[in-house]
Amino acid sequence: MDGNEPTSTTLEGKLAAIIAPRLELMGFELVRVSVLGRERPTVQVMADRADGSQITVEDCTQISHDISAAIDVDDPIPGAWTLEVSSAGIDRPLTRVKDWNRFAGHQARVETFFPLNGRKRFVGVVLGADEEAARIRLDTGAEVVIRHPDIRRAKLVLTDALIEATAAKPLAN
Repeated sequence: MDGNEPTSTTLEGKLAAIIAPRLELMGFELVRVSVLGRERPTVQVMADRADGSQITVEDCTQISHDISAAIDVDDPIPGAWTLEVSSAGIDRPLTRVKDWNRFAGHQARVETFFPLNGRKRFVGVVLGADEEAARIRLDTGAEVVIRHPDIRRAKLVLTDALIEATAAKPLAN
């Protein structure tokens, strides 16, 4: 692994192993896989274009058809299930090292599985990440280092600066 793949040892991890290589062949990257529900689970797949351009509804349709067939063949989910494919969006989750580094300077909310310095929720400016941990700077100026396996969820906060930074740029003629 190069630190850019979502990590999991659960059903999500098995699905990611099926989905990620197919997405790469299609010119996309896997951001996150989530499985919600038990009776008829919903598999949520979040993807980005590998070239950094905006993902389209047509892209999501193409991804859905391709990975649905792949999941059916490998059959890691017993019984019926539903597939949802989407872009990561502007206020996206931070699931990969490259996400933490790409969005350095922007605000994020981070929740940990266990208390770190007496708390489980942090809001601050993303400072980046390496293979081991992500870093954020709190409003107090304190820097917090959170190991990737300890992060329950991390998500960018929707701000004007983030909207401006992620807005589609017009193509040069």
